[in-house]
Amino acid sequence: MQKSDFYFDLPQELIAQEPCHPRDAARLLCLSRSSGEIEHRIFSDLTQLLCPGDLLVINNSKVLPARLIGKKQQTGAVCELLLLREVVKDEWECLAKPGKRLHTGNVVEFGDGSLTAEILETKEDGNKIVRFSYDTATLYEKLDAFGKMPLPPYIQKQLEDQSEYQTVYAKELGSAAAPTAGLHFTPELMEQLREKGMQFAQVTLHVGLGTFRPVKEENIFDHKMHTEWYSIDSEAARKIAQTKERGGRVIAVGTTSCRTLEAAAQQHGGICPCSGDTDIFIYPGYEFKVIDGLITNFHLPESTLIMLVSAFCGYENTMNAYRTAVAEKYRFFSFGDAMLIV
Repeated sequence: MQKSDFYFDLPQELIAQEPCHPRDAARLLCLSRSSGEIEHRIFSDLTQLLCPGDLLVINNSKVLPARLIGKKQQTGAVCELLLLREVVKDEWECLAKPGKRLHTGNVVEFGDGSLTAEILETKEDGNKIVRFSYDTATLYEKLDAFGKMPLPPYIQKQLEDQSEYQTVYAKELGSAAAPTAGLHFTPELMEQLREKGMQFAQVTLHVGLGTFRPVKEENIFDHKMHTEWYSIDSEAARKIAQTKERGGRVIAVGTTSCRTLEAAAQQHGGICPCSGDTDIFIYPGYEFKVIDGLITNFHLPESTLIMLVSAFCGYENTMNAYRTAVAEKYRFFSFGDAMLIV
């Protein structure tokens, strides 16, 4: 398949710049995998749309306030680091701006100077390896003090409340971006779903910035996926197994939960307690091994995420749903509306 097969025209005004209030008042496009039929609801209608015995698998990864703006110690020039992943304790791979002016040995100061970063290495792709020094027990305390949420480039408006870019169930620090399908849940909605007989299982996948990187190759089979770390504990594995045994549906909340489950099944022959790295690339033709349903936001044209959705519910169904969403003026991307695909 070609990258251009997944293009659709999206008016700029449909790119959501802030979340819906309340979260579960977002619109929900319901799409049937079998028939392609579309229904328009709101997110809180999940209590009516799901069935007792369904298991919702959520990604509990928490976004790091990983965007740091500081000054180069040597010159006072303003520069920025975006933390991507910890290589070893206190040494991180980062995106840097302006990258060409930050050389090995340079030091960047943040806030009151109690947090510094020394440039150790420049990688082939331009990313930097830096070593952080600080006066608190952990680096995360300094990130809370000086860091900002690493919002996607298409969101121009800065958040007044940084918690708006976290799910209400986020707890495992490590993501460079939010698992955005989960942003629509409120504690009240989750409790209502439990009262109706639905269950939740938590997995972890730390979202990398590769999520936002465009597919450059025209032939999608030539695309190389970024790597992300995931984990499934024994409780989540048990709940998934029990749901499958009794004929219930496993519904992934977000493409990150989907990739976690499908990667584990691919690597281990089924769902079991496990952790590791995955670069799974799901596109049309992939045979799903675990999930029976998917809750997801509306994704960028020609992205690996719209390819995943197309693999799950069919190419024609997906592209028709996206055309319908544009015509109906749904809100797109991280703070936008959602789809339920079953």
